[in-house]
Amino acid sequence: MADKKMVEAITSMNEDFAQWYTDVVKKAELCDYTSVKGCMVIRPAGFAIWERLRNELDKRFKETGVQNVYLPMFIPESLLQKEKDHVEGFAPEVAWVTEGGQQPLTDRLCVRPTSETLFCDYYKNTVHSYRDLPQVCNQWCSVVRWEKETRPFLRSREFLWQEGHTAHATAEEAEERTVQMLNVYADFLEEFCAIPVIKGRKTDKEKFAGAESTYTVEALMHDGKALQSGTSHNFGDGFARAFGIQYADKDNHLSYVHQTSWGVTTRLIGAIIMVHGDDSGLVLPPKVAPVQICIVPIQQKKKGVLEKAAELKESLGKQFRVKLDDTDKTPGFKFAEQEMRGIPLRIEIGPRDIENGKCVVVRRDNGEKEEVSLAGLEARIGEILEQMQKDMYDSAKARRDSQTYEASDYEEFKNIFAEKTGFVKALWCGDRACEDKIKEELAVTSRCMPLENADVTEGSCVCCGRPAKKMVYWGKAY
Repeated sequence: MADKKMVEAITSMNEDFAQWYTDVVKKAELCDYTSVKGCMVIRPAGFAIWERLRNELDKRFKETGVQNVYLPMFIPESLLQKEKDHVEGFAPEVAWVTEGGQQPLTDRLCVRPTSETLFCDYYKNTVHSYRDLPQVCNQWCSVVRWEKETRPFLRSREFLWQEGHTAHATAEEAEERTVQMLNVYADFLEEFCAIPVIKGRKTDKEKFAGAESTYTVEALMHDGKALQSGTSHNFGDGFARAFGIQYADKDNHLSYVHQTSWGVTTRLIGAIIMVHGDDSGLVLPPKVAPVQICIVPIQQKKKGVLEKAAELKESLGKQFRVKLDDTDKTPGFKFAEQEMRGIPLRIEIGPRDIENGKCVVVRRDNGEKEEVSLAGLEARIGEILEQMQKDMYDSAKARRDSQTYEASDYEEFKNIFAEKTGFVKALWCGDRACEDKIKEELAVTSRCMPLENADVTEGSCVCCGRPAKKMVYWGKAY
């Protein structure tokens, strides 16, 4: 009964997707609620996933010349006020410190919701000449945004992220870096997380406060809702002018720098859960999984079984991330637990397997079982994990493509969102009024204008029927 109960504890995703998500997060012990409303404890299993994501991204950043720094978590109000659009965009979500050591502060401090203003203050003091450029910095930290409604990983009042902030001599260099980092995110999500994404540009309504342009990678979750999975912003010289960040060029003329900013957060863990998970729990892509293989000894009290399992753990552990479950739980419970935690492969080994020089390898994503010779186990495991990574991406892409529709007029557009979930590709005139109407009437937002084939010269706006300017992916989002 215990084995069955573990899976029954998860609500079916078709029955209630939101409850399924919460059940998986709790049962897989990824995070927990705290006495601070809207904040979460990221438990060891959840943090191990974040470490895998963080370390891989950090490596990819550094390959493009990024250096890590750390800036304070407090921002003086006077500093925040320097960029009007930026402060207005964040004002509703800011948490303030008004006292220090029981003394009222003359300049109250904002707990960073993001660090553009601090980086501007830093660059103002460190950039003087063209020789000081480019500055390509990133910090791994937490930020605080006083969200009204929170959900584990997807939206919490404090969350972990990285925020890159760069300063360049020219507009062209800034644009190049903005797009470069968007591509880093897209490649990371597709190659490492097995999540297919749409790369695009946000409309002016949806762009980051204070940015000239915002680029995004959008992913589709299992329930057909979109999740903004990473953004890259080109600030032009707007922040530089507000903060007085100037440099002397080769001719000794003063010019303003051009800046970018880009970030991803712990919501990536939510994306992995909602793209790959199933009714038995988590399904982790092999590259992401903190543990790739769980060895389950069968009839482990019989002579030689535990010893053989430990021997396998040691030999496989040289190449893969391996766990041996030698607890006294039943094999059925161990199977259910391994599935719940999303460990990509399970190796079952018992007395008969040892006698025959084989073991059973079970894939988490599709349940396929395969008898594998112990002599060739390491090579075969490598092949299976590689195939599984590819299959998980292909499966997620096929599902996204099957949930991507096209609409040519408002009636068709409305009907699709009334009956289905997913992305809808539809033309837009570029008028904010149409975008507002769609959001107000259908609770649908523009997700992005795809980088490829966004500009159109013929066709009509899906909302008003006037000549269209852009192709847009629309959707309901987290």
